[in-house]
Amino acid sequence: MNKVFVIISREFLSRIKKKSFIITTLLFPLMLAVLIILPIYLQSKTDRECTIYVLDDNDYFINKFQNTSKLHFQYPGESLSSLKKRCVAGECDAVLHILGGSQGNMANLYFHEEPPLSLKGNITEQMDKVMFDKTLVDSLHIDLKKFNVIKETSRCSVSTLQIDEAGHEQERMVELNRVVGLFCGIFIYFFIFMYANQVMRSAIEEKSNRIIEIIVSSVRPFQFMMGKIVGVAFVGIVQFVIQMALVVVLLFGVQVAAPKLFSENVAETTEVAAMNTDAFGAAETTISASQTDVFGDILSFYTFPFTTIMALFFFYFLFGYLVYASLYAAVGSATDNETDSAQLVLPISLPLIISLIVTTMQVSPDSALLRWLSVIPFTSPIAMMYRIPSGVPLWEVLLSVVLLVATFAFCVWIAGRVYRIGLLTYGKKVTWKDLAKWVREK
Repeated sequence: MNKVFVIISREFLSRIKKKSFIITTLLFPLMLAVLIILPIYLQSKTDRECTIYVLDDNDYFINKFQNTSKLHFQYPGESLSSLKKRCVAGECDAVLHILGGSQGNMANLYFHEEPPLSLKGNITEQMDKVMFDKTLVDSLHIDLKKFNVIKETSRCSVSTLQIDEAGHEQERMVELNRVVGLFCGIFIYFFIFMYANQVMRSAIEEKSNRIIEIIVSSVRPFQFMMGKIVGVAFVGIVQFVIQMALVVVLLFGVQVAAPKLFSENVAETTEVAAMNTDAFGAAETTISASQTDVFGDILSFYTFPFTTIMALFFFYFLFGYLVYASLYAAVGSATDNETDSAQLVLPISLPLIISLIVTTMQVSPDSALLRWLSVIPFTSPIAMMYRIPSGVPLWEVLLSVVLLVATFAFCVWIAGRVYRIGLLTYGKKVTWKDLAKWVREK
């Protein structure tokens, strides 16, 4: 057992000391944080405060545009040429000229420096609202106040409620559950293949360099294989924990350094959404701090508690890796180069690829196909994680867990029998028939 610990320490320390480990560990959370923060930062820069001078040839849109925290409409009452000069001089950001006569629903937006991307859409939406109100009053002779009352009282709302076997109801956010499950499945897919490939390539490298002949003279092949698998597993766990911690630290640091970056953009998004949904009434533009705290509400839609989701994610990540790493280790011991190993690895990795394809097709988590995939050990790490946020019966989770652990033990046994013969086999292109023969040999 001490020899196994020595191998684990060797595999672990040799990898975490590599520059590639340090670079990927630091680069991934930095890239993830940038992908989260950059769009918000760019939006805060592009959606700047703007002043728009409005000139309406029909005088119908005067004082009809609603100001927001970043858009301010003014009505100077001057000629178009005068307003254009004031725009070039920097007194305003744009001039909105609404045409007269039968072209009253058309307008030109003049600017000197390029305005925010959302400006045109915001103006168009507000003009549509005003013209719709005008049509109701002038053409259909409908009172706007009565119409707003009818519209508000006739609005429909559908809540999604899941019923369990005991008859208990729980409100669910179906779309969010699918996204969270898909994200977890993709994350596990890449981590399993990345670290399992490290085990295989390490075995191929040591075999091709003849180092393995010296190692197996003092260590049993099974001990060497297990030490390599467990050592790489510790590398993956440590790297994952560090990366997630760094992402949290980076996001927290940005929040402390620029506290208004997130809150202002959330408020602006909520403000625009309120204006879009309330097409016939005045929009409420004051956003309180409690309205921007949406994360607590999101987590409440999960059947499983958030901590349980994280615990199961860690379990399927770990044992999914252990199953495939043992099989990859067997392939690495049986081949001399990566070209030959690729032909043997493809059938092994095919179940995991199929499960990823099925989940990306957004198949219903309760479908018979996904139920089977979430129980079969070679596909359960991805399929079950896709289903868990949407709610899975406890017995299915336990069955999947037991089968996955049992499959790991079986795969380790098979890999160990292949490993003891494959490590010292050179100059032969190994086939599946050879691997089966090695497993049966005593």
